[in-house]
Amino acid sequence: MDKIKDECIKILKNEGVNPISTIDFDVNGKVHSLSFAYIIETYMQASEESKLVFLSALKKAVAAQEMGIEKFFEGMGKLLLMTHLSEKFDI
Repeated sequence: MDKIKDECIKILKNEGVNPISTIDFDVNGKVHSLSFAYIIETYMQASEESKLVFLSALKKAVAAQEMGIEKFFEGMGKLLLMTHLSEKFDI
């Protein structure tokens, strides 16, 4: 396993979040569910620098109590989902 991915999973667990928990997104009446682990796994396919940016942002989200880890993953999940849907319908 990747050290950065391992650290992300460890942060989730330390915050009491089960990595297989899902976040639901409603897009035009259709619900898409993404797990925290899937979101991490997808971002870990990027370059080493991008992985480090993701980890840094995750740490900042945990430190910023008002944002929280769930909001961070909601935002990251939305980005993944919108990217996937735009690729799917790209002409």
